[in-house]
Amino acid sequence: MIRHISRISSQFSKPFTVIIEGNIGSGKSTFLQHFENHKDVCVLSEPVEMWRNCAGHNLLANHYENPVKWSFTFQSYIQLTMLQRHTFVTSKPIKLLERSIFSARYCFIEQLFRRGTLEAPSVSVLNEWFKYVITKFDVSVDLIVYLRTSPEVVYERVLTRNRKEEQSVSLQYLKDLHDLHENWLFHKTAFSRPAHVLTLNADLGRLAIREEYQKCEDHLLSVTG
Repeated sequence: MIRHISRISSQFSKPFTVIIEGNIGSGKSTFLQHFENHKDVCVLSEPVEMWRNCAGHNLLANHYENPVKWSFTFQSYIQLTMLQRHTFVTSKPIKLLERSIFSARYCFIEQLFRRGTLEAPSVSVLNEWFKYVITKFDVSVDLIVYLRTSPEVVYERVLTRNRKEEQSVSLQYLKDLHDLHENWLFHKTAFSRPAHVLTLNADLGRLAIREEYQKCEDHLLSVTG
């Protein structure tokens, strides 16, 4: 299947670009690991290490510890690093991105605004940057893979993996993000979608989820062939 996509994509200068979207703990990293060893696939994970070390500052930790103070700074840096991911040049015919500049705006910034963590002037600045980026840079994508989960399942996963920066992540926060992802990608009642959406059941365990990954491979084959 991958070889087939490679032949199709090699006809164009831009790789077939897929963004992997979903809630915290939805299994995005596991999904990417399914493809990362293939020679024709460029896998770009979220730049978490950059967020943990921006000139020595851990913006990720700062954001979780004091979101009112640090959310604007953190989201500004996320937009920059996501732009870098979107415009990353690769000779490989397929590029997979963990999240995107679109979910940063439509889900995470939106959640902060609705909860009152980010005030309207700050959101306006971030939105102007967002509009500038998507009109002046090629951040187009060919497919969105939505790893659909329930908030309760991902909350248990977050508790189990016990990452330092996620100690303050609440079930309510995950419910907020779930609703925003659902309305954007599943119900399609909020915001626009830059590409077709393929929804996978990511509540499944590691073994059963591989059948869902196969759905993605099959879909890639159908849309590129």
